[in-house]
Amino acid sequence: MLDIFRYPFMVNALIVGILIAVCCALLGVVLVLKRYSMIGDGLSHVGFGALSIAAVLNISSPLYLSLPVVTLAAFFLLRITENSRINADAAIAVISSSALAIGVFVASINGTNINLQQYMFGSILSVGKSDIIISVILSVFVIAMYLLFYNKIFAVTFDEDFAKATGLRTGFYNTVISLLTAITIVVGMRMLGTLLISAMIIFPSLTSMRVCKRFISVVITSVLVSVFCVVSGLLTSFTVTDVPVGATIVIFNLAVFLVFLLISAIKNAAAKKNK
Repeated sequence: MLDIFRYPFMVNALIVGILIAVCCALLGVVLVLKRYSMIGDGLSHVGFGALSIAAVLNISSPLYLSLPVVTLAAFFLLRITENSRINADAAIAVISSSALAIGVFVASINGTNINLQQYMFGSILSVGKSDIIISVILSVFVIAMYLLFYNKIFAVTFDEDFAKATGLRTGFYNTVISLLTAITIVVGMRMLGTLLISAMIIFPSLTSMRVCKRFISVVITSVLVSVFCVVSGLLTSFTVTDVPVGATIVIFNLAVFLVFLLISAIKNAAAKKNK
């Protein structure tokens, strides 16, 4: 296993992967508790469309285009969920399917040479040095902002009406959550792909909620689970030939979720027996 540290691309993958894992876990808890988890899926499809357009335009680092596009989409979706008469799930479905269709259409234009599978399922090998640097900077920014506004995010997550009544600017902190989510999705897509990044956001939080009850314990457990699954997926894809990184990471997330689900069932059964 130590051989992986002799390969620069694997070291880069581990660094970026761990940072993305932490970001996904931190924001996943908030999105799941606020019932915003489908926004992550919608934004990932918007990111796919932006990446496809960036590739057609021969932009050296697609993050420069996809980041502002996904960020604007995040603000728009947040406004829909808060103020619109349109059902939030329906709006997310429309935007998600439209962005995916635009991405596929652009990628199929004659004269372009875009590997759709790379965008759909991710490929750490396709990430350039500049993308890695940007990914590290953005990931550190997300983690720092989350820690800085932790108490405010906690308040907005659990009881937004009460937080608003106490004078907290809930709109501003919901915007912060949307911005951090957009950044995390854009950074994570290059590694995990459009179809899998939303799973990285949802799985760790759902897994930790099987056995943890306090918010802080859910957050910490989610981070540990997420990092474990990313590292395990990377090591497995390195040692087993032709195993995709993104899919392997999600499979590890599924396996850990099932283990935690079993532990939860055993604990509940034991609690009922003792009563």
